[in-house]
Amino acid sequence: MTDIIFKDVQLVNRGKIISTDVLIKNQRIEKIAPSIQVKHKVNEIKGEQHFLMPGIIDDQVHFREPGLTYKADIHSESKAAVAGGVTTFMEMPNTKPPTLTQTLLNEKFHIAEKNSASNYSFYMGVSNDNLDEALKTDRKHVCGFKVFMGSSTGNMLVDDPHILNQIFSKADMLIATHCEDEKTIQSNFEKYKDVANHASWHPKIRSAEGCYLSSSFAVELAKKYNTRLHILHISTAIETNLFSNHIPLEEKKITSEACVHHLYFSEADYTTLGNQIKCNPAIKSGEDRDAIWQAMMDDRIDIIATDHAPHTSEEKQAPYQQAPSGLPLVQHSLNVMLDFYHQGKITLEKMIEKMCHKPAICFGIKDRGFADEGFFADLVLVDVNKPWTVTQDNVLYKCGWSPFGGKSFVGKVLKTYVNGHEVYDGVNVFTGFGKRLEFDRK
Repeated sequence: MTDIIFKDVQLVNRGKIISTDVLIKNQRIEKIAPSIQVKHKVNEIKGEQHFLMPGIIDDQVHFREPGLTYKADIHSESKAAVAGGVTTFMEMPNTKPPTLTQTLLNEKFHIAEKNSASNYSFYMGVSNDNLDEALKTDRKHVCGFKVFMGSSTGNMLVDDPHILNQIFSKADMLIATHCEDEKTIQSNFEKYKDVANHASWHPKIRSAEGCYLSSSFAVELAKKYNTRLHILHISTAIETNLFSNHIPLEEKKITSEACVHHLYFSEADYTTLGNQIKCNPAIKSGEDRDAIWQAMMDDRIDIIATDHAPHTSEEKQAPYQQAPSGLPLVQHSLNVMLDFYHQGKITLEKMIEKMCHKPAICFGIKDRGFADEGFFADLVLVDVNKPWTVTQDNVLYKCGWSPFGGKSFVGKVLKTYVNGHEVYDGVNVFTGFGKRLEFDRK
């Protein structure tokens, strides 16, 4: 492949922004210097002082393959990902059938090897009856275990304390959890089912109490067994108190994630968006949103991700109780955060820390997440001042819609690179260059 040189870019990396050139060779970043001169043939990209950033690492997506490919698939959603600056994803096991055996896990890797535009890994699902099978997982080539301590599809709900104790005591790699207490949810549903006719009831049924009961129990188990725990999509103020910022991320055994929709929306938005923003755990109050923001900024919450979970518009138009939970987000997470950047709520440096650096550290991803010499060239060139509007024509999700439809953002991805290959040129997406992640784990 031809070497690439970025000339005159503003590189955002490791808490700094520097004006520099960047040389790419053999899929990796060869050199970073103020003025790089090369004698051999290169593909020169004029940066024009636009920002060059490490590619985003999204640690929680649902790409629906196999079994639910009328909603999404690895090919379509990875294309949407790279158009949004996401160069790496980690995908969840609640497909059809759920990823509960090594054979099914490997089948997903084979699909991604052929079809993914971005780098990839897949979680091994843990259920009530597959722990021995899950423990066969290759911890250096799989991102982690996923435990649904709340409702999910298929045989994925694990809420038996005895089974959970077994999982947490025997797991030899990161456990990522969806934490909602099923008994609380069912009790609330019985209480409200005769009147709950709109998505605004969702945070009452999937309540803050239910989230905290489950999250606090997961933390208790992790402390008891010294388990590596990562709690996904924190949605309440009270949960933020479970986490610490007193030690570096590299030393934490218990980490957490905030998703862009819980940072952006509040229950006030159900009035206009209804089922479009129905998700689990539910989007809750403005006070909860503000507390999540604070915890994310002060490093009690470590990572920003999406929980990208597409459904068709027809499914979302069903009555509230029948409409599925989840919303498509992976193409627009960078734009959401750039919206906050323009509001003065977050710096570019902090944004890259939360979306690139810390996911790499949290999961121990090898040679990615930083724009460093020697690392894989997963890079995104962004014009942070370019306005554009989300329309049906530029949404790349297979489901064909976005909760941000009609919204004008300031900040546009100009180009995305995966392993030194241009996979998005501002209009077109080119697939086949993604690689399986490797993990530095002892």
